[in-house]
Amino acid sequence: MKMKGAQIFFECLKREGVEVIFGFPGGSVLDIYHEMPKHDIRHILVRHEQGAAHMADGYARATGRVGVCLVTSGPGATNTVTGIATANMDSIPIVVFTGQVPTAMIGDDAFQEVDIIGITRPCTKHSYLVKDVNELARVIKEAFYLARTGRPGPIVVDLPKDVIQAQTEFRYPKKVDLPGYHPTLEAHGGQIKRAYQLIKKSRHPVIYAGGGVIHGDASEELLQFAEMIRAPVTSTLMGLGCFPAEIRDKKGKRSPHPLWLGMLGMHGTYEANMAVSNADLLLAVGARFDDRVTGKISGFAPKAKYIHIDVDPTSIGKTVEVHIPIVGDCKNALQKLIQTAEAEPVEGLEEARAPWLEQIGLWREAHPLRYAFDPQIIKPQYVVEKIHELSGGDAIITTEVGQNQMWAAQFYRFTRPRTFLSSGGLGTMGYGLPAAIGAQTAFPDRLVVDIAGDGSIQMNIQELMTAVCNCLPVKVAILRNQFLGMVRQWQELFYEKNYCGTCLADSSPDFVRLAEAYGAVGLRATKPEEVEPVIREAFAIKRPVLMDFLVSPAEGVYPMVPAGKSISEMLLT
Repeated sequence: MKMKGAQIFFECLKREGVEVIFGFPGGSVLDIYHEMPKHDIRHILVRHEQGAAHMADGYARATGRVGVCLVTSGPGATNTVTGIATANMDSIPIVVFTGQVPTAMIGDDAFQEVDIIGITRPCTKHSYLVKDVNELARVIKEAFYLARTGRPGPIVVDLPKDVIQAQTEFRYPKKVDLPGYHPTLEAHGGQIKRAYQLIKKSRHPVIYAGGGVIHGDASEELLQFAEMIRAPVTSTLMGLGCFPAEIRDKKGKRSPHPLWLGMLGMHGTYEANMAVSNADLLLAVGARFDDRVTGKISGFAPKAKYIHIDVDPTSIGKTVEVHIPIVGDCKNALQKLIQTAEAEPVEGLEEARAPWLEQIGLWREAHPLRYAFDPQIIKPQYVVEKIHELSGGDAIITTEVGQNQMWAAQFYRFTRPRTFLSSGGLGTMGYGLPAAIGAQTAFPDRLVVDIAGDGSIQMNIQELMTAVCNCLPVKVAILRNQFLGMVRQWQELFYEKNYCGTCLADSSPDFVRLAEAYGAVGLRATKPEEVEPVIREAFAIKRPVLMDFLVSPAEGVYPMVPAGKSISEMLLT
């Protein structure tokens, strides 16, 4: 039986388990949209194609499955580039289908033609231009395989209009055959044994966990191994949630996990940065030694031996010299380390680690995360703490980028993976709201909260209409400090308080009225005593809600490591 390319498109997506597409129609993909009502795949109509890419990204981060978006050619395709680059930097599996002019017109500067393959080549894991309908099914299968295997990432599939309209026999490949692409998933046994011997000898170990732990579904193994070897754990921004910040007793009472150090790096906790700076062993799991984590390289864990576990061999040794490299899936490597530790337990480990954990406790007591509560004005950290308290710590949190992002990372204590969705590597303002919509689409009954700033929320505020039209009850908490806060903080500290281009006091809308104009609910708090009632009311409403919190305009994010400094050289206030 012959099928048109548009029909093959949907048959392939069904075989890949796709349940939802985030998209925006246009001339080059009209054949696909004409076919869409015949298939049991949900379509979420976005208001801007960048939002489609971020929604697919948020869906992927929250579920662990591949997110999908569909856009038209030309400007539709180019509008996804920021979302593609965001996913690429954070290793998020999405497949972006872009329309294209007919193959005979490619290269003729036809209406809405653009070389999206050339444009996105630097920021995708791989990309395809399909020139023959007979190749369509194979390409789609390969796209999903590439997106989710090895180090995950975004794939672009460019679909010329004539390919979508052409007919052929539909045959979906049973397997993928990609010569040269064979990700190493099994960690080398010899390297595992070498690593464990080094771990046994260490007195001041630290486990440094990244987003790879979450991508590899290795959080349980990380917790088990850390508790076995009594090693404290810190994480990158992308790794938040891979290790529980809190534990609950049988009565449900929460308390900090004794091995959790918090996030490290530029805005990391004092104890995390000091522990890494004084460690004699650093076990890096699924992390890439990003510059926001390391600060000045020569001052990063200068006393430590490095063990680096990563599925991507190009990430190992790229930034620091690694003593024991382990290429492989994080889950597999940690499972093998656990088996080795069970076979060769260390006697007296509790006593051996006690002085190290005691020292970390002293650092924590000396400089905990804190802020000065003011009864006259709302502190942004207080809002985040209240969101954590009233959600029970069980919400999916997305963020925009800037101070709001860092306060969320510092003061919301994450206990589970895939509950913190944020643009880490690219730092994309406007990410949080569409990502929240993607997560809410996947989990309609979960509480999803976007912690935002009054600058970044306006980058993709139009997607509030998408939430309203699709009955997706996302909550947006705007920490309105009337500045582009993080830039203002840098201007205050390093640019002679020249606040050029960062003040929003007279250039922001009335967010409550704006929410109402979109058909959402708008709430506002201007005093500390109004914060909790507003959050409670928002959480009780089964509709999209935008909360406007007027917060202190001068509040900074601390600790802070200035550019060019070691992570032990923190500004604390």
